[in-house]
Amino acid sequence: MDAAIELEGVERRYGERVALAGVSVSVPEGATLAVLGGNGAGKTTLLRVLAGLLRPHGGRAHVLGAALPDERWKLPARVGYVGHEPLLYRELSGRENLRYHGDLHGVQHGRIQEVLEELEIAGRADEPVRDLSKGLVQRLAIARAILHEPTLLLLDESRANLDPAAAELVEPLIGRSSGRTRVLVSHDVSGALEESDVALGLKGGRPAPVDAELYR
Repeated sequence: MDAAIELEGVERRYGERVALAGVSVSVPEGATLAVLGGNGAGKTTLLRVLAGLLRPHGGRAHVLGAALPDERWKLPARVGYVGHEPLLYRELSGRENLRYHGDLHGVQHGRIQEVLEELEIAGRADEPVRDLSKGLVQRLAIARAILHEPTLLLLDESRANLDPAAAELVEPLIGRSSGRTRVLVSHDVSGALEESDVALGLKGGRPAPVDAELYR
C-alpha cells in the first residue's frame, strides 16, 4: 500500500525556537495517524506543515505525493482541515461560508445542501455564524472541511464542543468509517489510540514514546 504521508527528519522553526525536530513517520493510504503530546509539543505545527500552511525547514516531507514545500500548491483541493479556529467568517451565514469555500474548489451548490442536511444544520444555515452556539459552529467547521470531499483529513480536537449525539452524527463523515486518510490530534489518548493505525508522540517538538511522560 502506498504511503499517503511520508516524513523523514522534518524540522520547523519559529525564529530561533525549534517547533519540530527529527519527526519521521509513514502513514499508508486510508490509515489513521494519532499525534499525541502535551501543550506546546508541536502537534498543531505538524498539522499545519501537513496542510501546506507552514514550510518545513528541514528533512523530507511528502503528502499525497506532493513534495513539501515546493509542491504544497497541490494540497488544498485534497486536504480537509479542522483546527482550533473554525476558519469561518463570523458575519456571514453558514451557507454563505460554505458557498465561498465551495466556489474555491468548484463544488456544486447542491453539495452544500447535502452536507448541511447530513450534519443536521440546514435549519440554521442562514443565520450569521456569530449567533450560533459553539457546537453548531464546530459542525459548520466540519462541514467546511469535508465539503470538497478531500482525500486527507487533518483533525485537531475535531469533536470539541460536540455533545454525544453530535459526535455520533459526524462519525461517518470524519471517523474511521469515512475511509479517508486521517491525522488526529487529541488529548484523549486512549480514544485516539483506539481509532488509529499509527501513533506519533511529540514532546518539545521531538518524537517521544507514547506514554504518560508526554503530558508532564
